[in-house]
Amino acid sequence: MFKFFPHTDEDLQAMLGKAGVKSLDDLYADVPESIRFRKDYDLPEAQSEIELRRLFESMAELNAPLTCFAGAGIYDHYAPSVVQNIIERSEFLTSYTPYQAEISQGTLHYIFEFQSMMAELTGMDISNASMYDGATATAEAVMMAFANAKKATKVLVSETVDPKTVRVVETYAKFHGIDIVKIAQKDGVTDRNDLLAKLNEGDVAGVVVQAPNYFGIVEDFTGFADAAHEQKALFIINSIAADLAILKSPAEWGADIAVGDGQSLGIPMSFGGPSVGYMCCTEKLIRKIPGRIVGMTKDNRGQRAFVLTLQAREQHIRRQKATSNICSNQSLMALYVTIYLSLMGKQGLREAAEQSYAGAHYLCDELTATGLCHLTYNQPFFNEFCVTFDSLRADDILSECAEYGIAAGVKINENTLMLAVTEQRTREEMDDLVSIIKQMKEDKA
Repeated sequence: MFKFFPHTDEDLQAMLGKAGVKSLDDLYADVPESIRFRKDYDLPEAQSEIELRRLFESMAELNAPLTCFAGAGIYDHYAPSVVQNIIERSEFLTSYTPYQAEISQGTLHYIFEFQSMMAELTGMDISNASMYDGATATAEAVMMAFANAKKATKVLVSETVDPKTVRVVETYAKFHGIDIVKIAQKDGVTDRNDLLAKLNEGDVAGVVVQAPNYFGIVEDFTGFADAAHEQKALFIINSIAADLAILKSPAEWGADIAVGDGQSLGIPMSFGGPSVGYMCCTEKLIRKIPGRIVGMTKDNRGQRAFVLTLQAREQHIRRQKATSNICSNQSLMALYVTIYLSLMGKQGLREAAEQSYAGAHYLCDELTATGLCHLTYNQPFFNEFCVTFDSLRADDILSECAEYGIAAGVKINENTLMLAVTEQRTREEMDDLVSIIKQMKEDKA
């Protein structure tokens, strides 16, 4: 057998015997011969460590890092270099969930801190121990609203919510008998009249909006919570976590549940993941929240200790009674966010947000001043905005800018780009982007 497998022939025979077969061929007898791989693996000969390092370095050099103006949910924020070192400390780094509190104090400690920070950032009463990402957190919030309503079957979702998130919500809803109804958007924001009309039709368990919304616009949700509560529906706000350093919190808007993605809190983009989701809610919904909640207490010696306070998960109760069927949470990304927030502090987080805001507005002004494009929606925006070009195609702009090492944004339609700016982007980089687009127009003429 393979020399790197620890099992002896006796081990293999014992396991095969338990499975009721005599050989490995018998074990895989149901696998059709046509799809079995019978060739040698195309692997190089064994190499020394230094040879392997050279190989991977040569492969890495094939990558072409781009200056990133793309956003749409994943943002190029800076994280202090010390974060990477702290998360590798043995008392924090763990491969799985902390069932045994007495030997998981480091893990429980940082989860408690994560919950405390996210509750403060959102203004909500309760935070759970994190979710997979912002999309699944939103879907779980929809499930909470559905469970809370008991009889209502509809959840209203604004058309200004990220389409990727909506697709995940629709997948969850399909198999739970929840009817997802879209609230129309008007001029890039949620149509208030359409929301009220759909609420008045009744049978609504929840309302989902996003702040800033998918187009980067900061919407005014005044009265949304009251309108939802009049119909006994929950008001759910999905927010980019870092933006809450400046923007009005979900609690201030009257939200019952605050969800979103925490990637903006320093987590590397990593080609789109992994990320971390957060979920916070009012105290009255604590028994409905999925996942776990870590609490702080004192042990029999009077010392501070951390414990799993609430964990209504499928491992502990009947599956159909569980608040959620998410049954794993390695929480490494929650640890990353916790260390990032503790290092940045309130002031650092606010300064990064202010720089992102200022950079986005500078870039928008410079682009529109060329006369080649206009702001797609005349609405207030934070660090992300859409511009529509009069005679240039979005695909051509993205392709041309990529040649100069710039990811120029996200295509919204044939002539519209959505651009995002973080504190990482310099004025020189923004000026270069504008110059490339201006040159494209001149070349075309």
